[in-house]
Parts: sequence; C-alpha cells; structure tokens
Amino acid sequence: MTQLSYNSLLLHEDSRSEEVVSTKLGRNKFQIESLSVWYGSKPVLHRIHLNIPEHSITALIGPSGSGKTTFLRMLNRLSDLVPDVRHTGRVLLDGLDIHAPNANLTQLRRRVGMVFQKATVFPKSIFENVAFGPRMAGIHDRKILAEISEKCLRAVALWEEVKDRLQELAMNLSSGQQQRLCIARALATAPEVLLLDEPASALDSANTARIEDLLFELKRDYTIILVTHNMQQAARISDQTAFFLEGRLIEMGPTAQLYTRPRDRQTEDYITGRFG
Repeated sequence: MTQLSYNSLLLHEDSRSEEVVSTKLGRNKFQIESLSVWYGSKPVLHRIHLNIPEHSITALIGPSGSGKTTFLRMLNRLSDLVPDVRHTGRVLLDGLDIHAPNANLTQLRRRVGMVFQKATVFPKSIFENVAFGPRMAGIHDRKILAEISEKCLRAVALWEEVKDRLQELAMNLSSGQQQRLCIARALATAPEVLLLDEPASALDSANTARIEDLLFELKRDYTIILVTHNMQQAARISDQTAFFLEGRLIEMGPTAQLYTRPRDRQTEDYITGRFG
C-alpha cells in the first residue's frame, strides 16, 4: 500500500507569541490559537488556546453543552456543515492553518479521521466498509484493497473475528464490533489523527475495555483526541486532559496532575462530582 499524498494541503505560515496551554509530550500536532466559535449569534467556544502533542491521547472532559464536540469538529472542519457557523482564531495542523484559503478540505479529512458516538456502519459488507475510503481515494485494485482491509482490521483486533465473513453485512456485527469496524474504516485512509466522540458510551464494560486497550496501542502511530464523559476512562488511557466548561477551556495538563492536583477549583469540583 502506498501512503496517500497529503502535500496538497498547502497552508500559509506565520507565528504568534500568545501563550497556550501545553504539556511536555513532544512535538505538537495541533496548535489552537485564540479559537472562538459561534452558531449564528450564539457563542459556543471562547478564545481556546491549547497544544495537542503527536502520538498521545488527549481527553476532553466537561458537562454536556460545554463545547467539547464543537471543538472536536473544528479540528477537521466538520463544523463547516453547521449552518451559520463562524469562528475567529486559528487551528494549525503541523504548523499550517487548516482554514487558509488554499487548504484542501478533502485532504484534511483524510489526515484527520473521525469516529462518532454511535457506530455508523454503512449498509454494505464488512470488507466494503473498510474499503470505502481507499476506493474514494482512487484505489480500485482488489489485492491492494484486501491488504488495506486486513491491515486495518488487524489494527483494531477484529480480523480474527471476521476474516471468514468479510462479505457479510456489517450491521450483523455486535455493537462493540461495529464500533471497532468504524475505527478500522477511519484508519483505512491512512490518517495521522483520530477524533473520537465518546466511542465507548453505548458499549458494555467488556467492549469498553477492548476499545480502551485498542486506543492505547494506536497512539504509537496516531494522535488521538477523545471526548468522554467517563472520568475513569480519561484517567485510565489519556496522557493529557482538557476540562471544558460553558465553552471555555478551564484547565489542561497531564492527566495524573489534573486529576490529583487541579489548579482550578471548578476542575476539582467537576472531577469530584460536585456538578456535571
């Protein structure tokens, strides 16, 4: 399989010296600079500053309606699909502005894949679900598609469970298998970043554990950003955690530090269950 070319995501460069919330996990994959978002006249995010290091898991926590999913969707511009959305500030991927006039949106969404809260398998076979993205990218050789499908299904620990039933409808899989298939489908376009919006919220404890183990393994090759309402889940698998409240980033830092020594009283109150 040849690596898909993403060089056409050409973006302008310039730097700003504004302070951002960051951790010491290595090179930044995303830099978010003073990001504010409105839906019509309604403000949703307020001047968000933070860095997201590559090959790490960043958990986004906070009550419902705090702006976590909007923030996640800004990272691959799925927010563009919302009527009357507008923003100020910048979202930089590898130092380049994803909203620049010459940004290639298709290439951006190949680089930054997303998996939603509810497993959204296509009404196609297991094989065709994984092969869908590569086909759209112009790969039609059956042998190459088979290699991609096997590689991605192995990456999500699903290959041994489905290798003899690849032509069955994906909707016949269990809910946990469907969610892993959705992750495999996202991996099939060779992304660099995975965005996950509560991927285990509808699963039982056994399948939740499998998803968590999978994400821990995947961060060796991908940058993962995870929205979760499960405080224990964030504590178990994330390298850093960002706490959102009413559209504001209240605090961000290494997960162990944020959970045991939060700097802000609101963070402490949320983590200890006083609200939310």
